[in-house]
Amino acid sequence: MRRLALVGSGKMGRLVAELAPEHGFEVVLRIDSATDPAALNLSRIDVAIDFSTADATPRWIARLAPHRIPLVVGTTGWLAELPRLTAIVEQAGGALVHGANFSIGVQVFYRIAAAAARLLAAERDYDPWLYEIHHRMKKDAPSGTLRELRRVLAEGGYGGRAIDAASNRAGQVPGTHRVGFDSDADTIVLEHTARNRAGFARGALRAARWVQGRRGVHEFRDVWEEIARGGEAPEA
Repeated sequence: MRRLALVGSGKMGRLVAELAPEHGFEVVLRIDSATDPAALNLSRIDVAIDFSTADATPRWIARLAPHRIPLVVGTTGWLAELPRLTAIVEQAGGALVHGANFSIGVQVFYRIAAAAARLLAAERDYDPWLYEIHHRMKKDAPSGTLRELRRVLAEGGYGGRAIDAASNRAGQVPGTHRVGFDSDADTIVLEHTARNRAGFARGALRAARWVQGRRGVHEFRDVWEEIARGGEAPEA
């Protein structure tokens, strides 16, 4: 069993802990807002997964990187700090995987949306739009996933055109995202709906296997295909 530290004690953290054994991990350390960093025994950690908060994530990246503990970050809303934290990770010879969404299904959805944008952007009749709804406790709106979808459409050919987007927060919805293209003749709608949070947790655990033995800062969108094919961490 590989030894896993969990940063964050919310629903995602608890779900990662529940699913960890099926991915070959034993949770040996749990870190939350009450944890004293000075009291941590980091020598027994192989990898860490962070599903905490946008305020806490940068602090824990900076804390773990000097110990060269690979870190997978599923928290969103902190990317303004990415240049500074990238320098810290790279200087320490550490490793970090971050992403707007760790669901394999969402990674496929990005590529379907990109293909549709490439096909339709040249047809000036089609206007793009985006919509999402998440549970009421999700703090960032728009979500990292919606921002990534906007980037995907822009790169697909809609970079010079307005992309209208809307975000709703209500109830316990794990997450639904829609990408639409509308013309006077028809409407095309692509949709991804998460039934629960398990897909996000499993994606993060697979990323935690992948990142061990690697160096540098990686985006999940750039590594998921290798992970999905069963790519494992190289020998350290």
